[in-house]
Amino acid sequence: MAPNGTSNLHDDAYQTDTYTQAGPAGRDLSVRTRLQGGLCGSVTFDSRGRLVTVCMAPRRAPRLMLLDPDNLSTIASLELPGTAGTSPTDVTGGGYFYLDNNDRVVVPTKAGGIQVVSIQGNTFVTRRSYDLKPVIGTAGIVSALPDWSGLLWFVTRSGVVGTVDLTTGAVRSRTLRGEQIANSIAVDESGGVFVVSDHALYRFDAGPGGAPHATWRAVYDRGTRQKPGQLSQGSGTTPTLIGPASGPGGGYVAITDNADPRMHVLVMARGKAGPTRVCTEPVFPAWKGADENSLVAVDGDLIAENNYGYVVGSNALLEGFLGHRLPDTVPGLVRVHVDYARKSCTTAWSNTTERIPSVVSKAALGNGLLYTYTHPSAAELAFKPKERSLGAPDAWYLTTVDVRTGKRAWSRLAGAGPLFNNHYAPVSIGADGAAYVGCVGGLVRIADS
Repeated sequence: MAPNGTSNLHDDAYQTDTYTQAGPAGRDLSVRTRLQGGLCGSVTFDSRGRLVTVCMAPRRAPRLMLLDPDNLSTIASLELPGTAGTSPTDVTGGGYFYLDNNDRVVVPTKAGGIQVVSIQGNTFVTRRSYDLKPVIGTAGIVSALPDWSGLLWFVTRSGVVGTVDLTTGAVRSRTLRGEQIANSIAVDESGGVFVVSDHALYRFDAGPGGAPHATWRAVYDRGTRQKPGQLSQGSGTTPTLIGPASGPGGGYVAITDNADPRMHVLVMARGKAGPTRVCTEPVFPAWKGADENSLVAVDGDLIAENNYGYVVGSNALLEGFLGHRLPDTVPGLVRVHVDYARKSCTTAWSNTTERIPSVVSKAALGNGLLYTYTHPSAAELAFKPKERSLGAPDAWYLTTVDVRTGKRAWSRLAGAGPLFNNHYAPVSIGADGAAYVGCVGGLVRIADS
């Protein structure tokens, strides 16, 4: 994979959602936007610092895009196989992809395959395609990542976990019966591949011939309902890995469950010996907690956000164009401190102010700020729009929170109206310190002037 911070939606193979560099400091911020005809979700950066992303719109073929990091103009574009459906919550076939260390994009497609595309100068060149339809049928491919030996792992919405030998093209798989997978996967240097379904957390390792072998399975409380803001009834988090595989317990892995009345952050040892539980910590208000984004790892602690109440249907986006506000979500941002020696969790701080509908928040260790994307209620807006003014009350902000205290550092208006809804896309931070947010209309860039 490309270097940490540039390779995939969650920044690295451990899925930490953490950058080593700093993001915008909040000084005289400039905002630049550009329409791209669709939601540009995962953002990666090639070896020249240019944006590599996949933009998707209903009933259209997803487009692989190479963009200028300053003005967001298009340098190259490649139409990927297949056509997106109409579901606003379908992240398969391009929602997750990764960039490798040779500037090659490895991307699942809507046509049931995985395509390898190299960046040569200012152009895209397709190098190879792997057809997975004989194995997965019509199931959508959620994500694909390589393990430490170079074997490519993939998961589908229908619960298929598989591997592809990138040299021979051989595909091997197994199906988690009665389970769905809605999020990406995490990989560590011991060969472990960590998958969360809507029922359980798994560690897989490559067996004979590269076949996926379930080393262990840990059931969690999936609750009794798919909560508003979630893509499935289960954990909404991609597994987050903490600590090296050579450490105690083989390192650690964390997810959230979907329990009621209160959901929990769960931390377990991730070694081959089995998922020994380290600790659990309840988060967010009773009956009003849901997290559909990966936990952020900071110094061994974990930051979780509350997405409860986000309306994901296409009607909500349509009403936005008619001037109606997106419904308010339940506020909440929590840092859970983990004492690995004592096997205990405690809440380090809890922010009950920020409303974070669906963004993949990111931490920047260079300045100690968490970057998130907020949607205040009408009463909380810094400006007071005229009654019934179209679009103006539906405002979106890039907001930063101090990871040490949980207090807001600064917040900057990104834009107003449904085109500025990030709809599960992440905040991404470039090498120049600029922050990028994919949204329904395209991309937003916010940087210090």
